[in-house]
Amino acid sequence: MYKYNGRIIPVNRGWTDNNGVQHPRQWSTGWSEEEKTAYGLVWEDDPAPYDSRFYSGRDDEGNLVAKSLDDLKSNAKKQVKFQAGILIAPTDWMVIKAAEVGDYSVPADVLTYRAAVRTASNTIEAAITATADHAAFMALYDTPVDADGNPTGNAPINDWPEAD
Repeated sequence: MYKYNGRIIPVNRGWTDNNGVQHPRQWSTGWSEEEKTAYGLVWEDDPAPYDSRFYSGRDDEGNLVAKSLDDLKSNAKKQVKFQAGILIAPTDWMVIKAAEVGDYSVPADVLTYRAAVRTASNTIEAAITATADHAAFMALYDTPVDADGNPTGNAPINDWPEAD
């Protein structure tokens, strides 16, 4: 991106310098690098992208601005509860039927899976609660890998049981 006295100058848009001189929108394609430099334009590489799950942007010096750890934890716990609900919802009808129909019982594998989802939800929420800082919270999203970079399991935030 080009800057003039610290101000970003958008490509293909006219701009006015500190002396009141208006420059045409074609400056970005019509001027040589020497002309751009002569008019006080300086090229700066765009900052590296950031993960918007954990950061809200950059400050005036270009440093990442971390989202509030409390907000991150609260939102993550809500997402865990939502995901657990999604995972057990397809078998809810079985539990309701068992409560309403005397001679029906929920298959054991379904009950085992539902219990495993609840256990996983509790474990994930406890891991979220236990994070003491931003780095520890972000680590919950890291998928473990072997020496070759191949996944060896699920990220702690997404360690749900497999349905049969």
